[in-house]
Amino acid sequence: MKKVAVVISDMFEDVEYTSPAEAFKSAGHTIITIGKEAGETVTGKQEEIQFQVDKGIADVKPNDFDALLIPGGFSPDLLRSDDRFVSFTKAFMDDKKPVFAICHGPQLLITARAIEGRTATGFKSIKVDMEYAKANYIDQEVVVDQDQLVTSRTPDDLPAFNRESLKLLDR
Repeated sequence: MKKVAVVISDMFEDVEYTSPAEAFKSAGHTIITIGKEAGETVTGKQEEIQFQVDKGIADVKPNDFDALLIPGGFSPDLLRSDDRFVSFTKAFMDDKKPVFAICHGPQLLITARAIEGRTATGFKSIKVDMEYAKANYIDQEVVVDQDQLVTSRTPDDLPAFNRESLKLLDR
């Protein structure tokens, strides 16, 4: 089974974390949440969930994980101001490990300069950002690019997002 890193901070979109995390765990994969500091408490945007992250970004290396999940909400925008999260994210893309980004999650990929030439989707408000980053933006519920990158637009797309993410994890 695979070990999945989840980069997360306050203001994540609650269900964009809980739904994939539950699907991955149900399939036998391990989820490790990563914030700025180990044990820090993060709260979802909808305030439906609050928890302490497992690890701090300084305590982990991309090589410790098989895949990366980037939930949406305001969290990716907060994380991309920290070079450690940007480098962490870029390493997964460079190493061709599976990356799952939903809603505003691709913002972290944009800052990592890791989405150029990739076909992806995201929340409609970041479409232009993705296009400026030279991604091929497609408005559909889920986009799988190069058997590595899975992206979706909104919580409504979670069934397709989870299905395609699990396909990559189960390979």
